[in-house]
Amino acid sequence: METQELHRGRLIDHVQLVVADLAASRRFYGAVFGALGIPIGGEDKSYFWADELFISSRDSEAALGELTGRHHLAFQAKDRAMVDAFHQAGLAAGGRDNGAPGLRKYHPGYYAAFLIDPDGNNIEAVYHGEHVRSAPSVEIRF
Repeated sequence: METQELHRGRLIDHVQLVVADLAASRRFYGAVFGALGIPIGGEDKSYFWADELFISSRDSEAALGELTGRHHLAFQAKDRAMVDAFHQAGLAAGGRDNGAPGLRKYHPGYYAAFLIDPDGNNIEAVYHGEHVRSAPSVEIRF
């Protein structure tokens, strides 16, 4: 059996979005994840995934034939330039602007951009300003 390695954050183990057009979602998320330095971790004719996010078609086994609806997902960026690149890449890959890159009032240093993905989900990239991480991620090996 092949060893798998996962990296997890603090609260969310995984999120699944069930989308109407998997190819359009793959183009969009491939572009924004590329800008954020997040590789696509797996692909099949009915799904793909990257870290904690699984995106599948309506006909995938896990979807049970239902779309998930509208969600807000925020992805972490390493710096402001990465937020800017996320926004540009998402627009070029079919996303719609939902808030250009800039400072927000949520807390000092909160720099974010927002896009609407092909299924109407509000997708954000955020840089929280200068900070120190205790670890880049939690590693899970099995």
